[in-house]
Amino acid sequence: MTATCSRCSNLDDLLDQSDTTGLLFKIRDDPRITRAGRILRKLSIDELPQLMNVIRGEMSLVGPRPALPREVQGWDKELHNRLRVKPGITGMWQVKGRSDTDHDSMYAQLDLYYVDNWSLVTDLSILARTVAVVLLRKGQF
Repeated sequence: MTATCSRCSNLDDLLDQSDTTGLLFKIRDDPRITRAGRILRKLSIDELPQLMNVIRGEMSLVGPRPALPREVQGWDKELHNRLRVKPGITGMWQVKGRSDTDHDSMYAQLDLYYVDNWSLVTDLSILARTVAVVLLRKGQF
């Protein structure tokens, strides 16, 4: 949920305010998010519409998060290997740090580890841990 913001109409206007370094953009108090949107994000309800993408076969429940075109442009050759699997609603990065990690290096390492070591047991473990992370609101901004 986004709101109109006279001083920040798009992401490009906010990039210098990112709370992270590198390609991923995170901002603790994003002025584009409405009060209702903050509640939806805090409860992770904003992720539920992605279930339609899973039903359509475009995403998986578990896998690397979908990347923005801006992020993909900055990837090195090795990181393109994360595209070997479908993107997921949740993944290793979501249960092993989220906002508590150095995004670019941890995000890349965890995504590539997942791609190279996928198993049903790993997916079930990530799904179980996701429930705990969401309920405890661990690693959220």
